[in-house]
Amino acid sequence: MSVMIRRDFITLLGGAAAWPLAAHAQKTSLIAWLDGGGQPRPDSVVAFRSGLNQLGYVEGHNVAIKIYGVEQPQQVSEAITALMRDSAAVIFVNASWKAVIAAKAATSTLPIVFADGSGDPVKLGIVASLARPGGNVTGVSMSTGTLVPKRLELLRKVIPQAATMAFLTNPDNLGSDLDTVDVRAAARTMGLDLMVVHASTKEELDEAFKTIAQQRAEALLVDTDVFFNRHRDQLAALAVRYRLPVCYSSRPYVLAGGLMSYSDDRAATLRRAGNYAGRVLGGDKPADLPVLLPTNFQFVINLKTSKALGLAIPDRLLALADEVIE
Repeated sequence: MSVMIRRDFITLLGGAAAWPLAAHAQKTSLIAWLDGGGQPRPDSVVAFRSGLNQLGYVEGHNVAIKIYGVEQPQQVSEAITALMRDSAAVIFVNASWKAVIAAKAATSTLPIVFADGSGDPVKLGIVASLARPGGNVTGVSMSTGTLVPKRLELLRKVIPQAATMAFLTNPDNLGSDLDTVDVRAAARTMGLDLMVVHASTKEELDEAFKTIAQQRAEALLVDTDVFFNRHRDQLAALAVRYRLPVCYSSRPYVLAGGLMSYSDDRAATLRRAGNYAGRVLGGDKPADLPVLLPTNFQFVINLKTSKALGLAIPDRLLALADEVIE
């Protein structure tokens, strides 16, 4: 079996997640965490766990979390088979609509909670509506249409003379087509020409930046995508090489040397997802829990990168930033 199961990882994070579960005298409910990135960041698990704690669920006491990496398509089905065998009480899916859809196809009764930032779960057919999800799936979602206009607006404030911008998206991402529609609409509203480039491999990332340079796009918006997140160092290096201002979908890109990001507060999103998982464990039905949209946002700027690009970030933009990296 190729699916990655991170038992030791969770034990190191919390100390209380000792295995096997039979060692606990109290009944322990199992949350199966399917992660589209293969392995979640430690702070992501901490945030999710804190949401559970709010409802009295403590890892190692009355709940356990078992992580399955599902970067590759075959790992999704393997993970679902394993979690069904392990009698999971709740499936939590982080950053993988494919895993949500596969889990939903595998069971109509086991509750599924998701946290994803790309694409619209209604348009993808995952829930009936945000207010009334129906079925056995709910969670926290960030529809790209909410954030894209703001990211383009921020890029224009950095490059006010820009007439053409590029959008980098991964065609293997289920939300890619929907995201592209949202970006095109936002660009039209702002009077911008938009070129769309695709990449799903490291080599294609290199080619995408060459194409952007050849077509003389003046700035770039990077789609929300797990593959891009795994290659954020390469993206940051390419942006500097081609002297291209880029706005990303989350703070880790900026920490890796990217220029700026505007996103939901991921820790807050995961806390809310953890809280929903706790509510489901307590007896609430996913069908009755509205899909949540983030209420907290983060705007992060890397001044070191702006200097490397030869850009002067306006003071009024710096004043809007939640975090400035120098």
